Amino acid sequence: MSADVLVLNRSFYAIHITNWQRAFSLLYLGHARVVDEEYRTYDFSDWKEMSKLIQNNPSGYVHTPNFTIAIPEVITLKIYDKLPTSEIKFTRRNIYEHYNYTCCYCGRKFPTSDLNLEHVIPKCRGGQSSWDNIVTSCIPCNLKKGDKLPAEAGMKLLKMPSKPKWKGAQSLVFHSPYKIKASWQRFIDNIYWNSELEE
Repeated sequence: MSADVLVLNRSFYAIHITNWQRAFSLLYLGHARVVDEEYRTYDFSDWKEMSKLIQNNPSGYVHTPNFTIAIPEVITLKIYDKLPTSEIKFTRRNIYEHYNYTCCYCGRKFPTSDLNLEHVIPKCRGGQSSWDNIVTSCIPCNLKKGDKLPAEAGMKLLKMPSKPKWKGAQSLVFHSPYKIKASWQRFIDNIYWNSELEE
């Protein structure tokens, strides 16, 4: 059972993916409404009634002593109309994503277990842990470079350290670990066709 729920803002733009427990909490508290394939929306009590008519729900059901309710696949927030912040967090996952799980020295792709975060200017020489100084490197290239600068080690960076650009809500769904559900596709297409293009 895949019970992840796509969260839309008030304008029906995808902004987040959450678990079913959080989705139900938002729904029950009146902060969100369920969205069906016809773009109709339901509050908690409407959705509870609607669930009685749903024969086969791909995301499954929650059973309580008093009722059974279908786990929604898409919800929309009633008040929030912003898009997510444009700052991409400096996390290991985001760094790996940014460099496409590739060693920036030899250019080969690796699983995360065989990749390191590499300080281009070594820490022992004042190099910072920041987007401007960190790249991904395979273990052999990392060991070869050691505490030298790339040129001193006779190595060349194929991709310079850089901070990734936020691509709006596309970043949320296209580079996420979540399996994209069929019911999410129209909202993802909406993001794709309505996102501002980079110059």
